[in-house]
Amino acid sequence: MGIEVKDFSGEGMSRVYENQKWMVGIKNWKPANDISGIDCLERHRETDELFVLLSGQCTLIYADGNDQNPDIKALKMEPFKVYNIPAGLWHNTVTRKDTKMALVEDSATGSHNSDVWPLKQDQIAQVKKLFKL
Repeated sequence: MGIEVKDFSGEGMSRVYENQKWMVGIKNWKPANDISGIDCLERHRETDELFVLLSGQCTLIYADGNDQNPDIKALKMEPFKVYNIPAGLWHNTVTRKDTKMALVEDSATGSHNSDVWPLKQDQIAQVKKLFKL
């Protein structure tokens, strides 16, 4: 038995390690996570999700309040800090091309217990405005 080493350098996210309880992924920039491509938020109804910024820049977008009148906020991540997205919180990541993050979540997290919220044009404009402050 030896040590396994995992890596991912492509666009988007890859589950680089997974067992029956938890998963570790590497998330890199992709067009849908660029500020010019952001168009939705997601939530995991049953599980938390952890992010760690390894390099580059990432801002977490999240929505408090009810689904009809959300209060969309932004939090710029700092390298090597652990950010917990609690179950049920609408969120997304806005990254730049040099971004690399680690993420950890329950291995049972998937489309069957997650939702995607397509943002309306005024909400996309609100997200973009957060980056001009």
